[in-house]
Formats: sequence, structure tokens, C-alpha cells
Amino acid sequence: MNCSLDKPHSRHGAPNESPQAETDPLADCLLEGEPGDTLVILAHGAGANMHSDFMAAMAAGLAAKGLRVLRFNFPYMQANALDGKRRPPDRAPKLLAHFAQVLTAAKRLGAGKIVLMGKSMGGRMAAIMGTDAVMAAEIAGVVCLGYPFVPLKGGEPRLAPLNDCRVPVMLVQGERDKFGGVSQVPHWPLAAAIRIEWLGDGDHSFVPRKSSGITEAANLAAALDFCSDFIGGLDA
Repeated sequence: MNCSLDKPHSRHGAPNESPQAETDPLADCLLEGEPGDTLVILAHGAGANMHSDFMAAMAAGLAAKGLRVLRFNFPYMQANALDGKRRPPDRAPKLLAHFAQVLTAAKRLGAGKIVLMGKSMGGRMAAIMGTDAVMAAEIAGVVCLGYPFVPLKGGEPRLAPLNDCRVPVMLVQGERDKFGGVSQVPHWPLAAAIRIEWLGDGDHSFVPRKSSGITEAANLAAALDFCSDFIGGLDA
């Protein structure tokens, strides 16, 4: 397959473009880790693409725990990489359509268990995917890294994607997350089956304040441990 694992790429730049990129959702992906029974499809957030430090650290950490990880860019980020312009995220239907294409294509990698994981917006899209009966039949679980409960402009918390998800869901959330922190989330009517793990003094990207005595590295390590434990307990 034409994954960018097999093509030169920069950690901070886009991989070399391929003529297949228009037809193959995996043409410009990043695939890490040894082949195995489990594949994690990791979706980026609204403002940073699959090459961001956060995405790279999560992918590397998951791969170190024996999981194969597939990173990809949503269409608007692919366009940004081509011309250098900064675009806002596509509307949800376009994001979901591309996510579904990636999921379908990823099945050829042969994993017995596929888990959808996403940072912020990517996690919300993963959860929405899990509410669809057809998509849910293809995945074992969903992990949301910094779930954006409250929209940037404020409003009611977005609970439906989580409560209506047809597969097991875990949230890994910083205690100080401005989109839903430890002082807010426990008061919202989330389904009891949803697993929530809190990272000490972490913000939306799990970064704590220096005064907390907690390090970003410690929070990242905890997040990876939570993910590994959750994924290990899922049925294929």
C-alpha cells in the first residue's frame, strides 16, 4: 500500500504528495508500529494536523506499547499542506465521510480489532462514527483525547455523540480543560458506561501548570497507560 510510511516525510511538514492521494485515503497517512491484531486510527484536532507534536507523541507512545497506529489528515488539512493557507475545519459531514473512507481502507491492513481515537475535534468525529450502526460494526471502541464538550463560542455540552455511541468509549481529559473540565463534566448527564480518566492539572492538550508539580511528560505517560488498558480490554 502507498502509506507515507514508505515515503520520505518530515515530522513537521507534509509527506511527499502522491498521485494516488486523490483516490486512496491511505496514500498520505503515517503508519507506525509493528503489524498486530489491533489498529488505532488516530484523528487530529481542529487546529493542528497529524504531524503536530501531540499527535506524534501519542502515536509513538502507542506504538511503543505494541499497538499499530494510523494517522491521517482531514481534507482541509490536506489542502493547507498543498498551498500553505490556513483553513477552518470542514463541516462535520465532510469530516465524517473522509473518516469513513479511511476506516474502510484501513481494513486491508488486516487488524482484527480497530479502535478510533482522536484529539479534540477528531475525538468527537470518532464518537459520532460510533453512533452509526454500520460504522460501529467495524470498530471495537472509541477514545477521545480532550473531548470538546462545550463549543468554542459556548453553549450546551455536546453529549449525544458519547451517550449514543454503540461501542465502548473512554475520555482522557485534562482537569483544567476549558472545553470541559473536572469542575463541569461530573455534573452533566453522561452515560454510566463511559469511562473518564482525568489528568492532573492538564489543559486541553494535557499540559499542567508548573506550579502544580505535575509534568507534561507524566500526563502523557498516564494518558498512554489509560489508552493501553482500555484498548486491551476491548473485544475484537
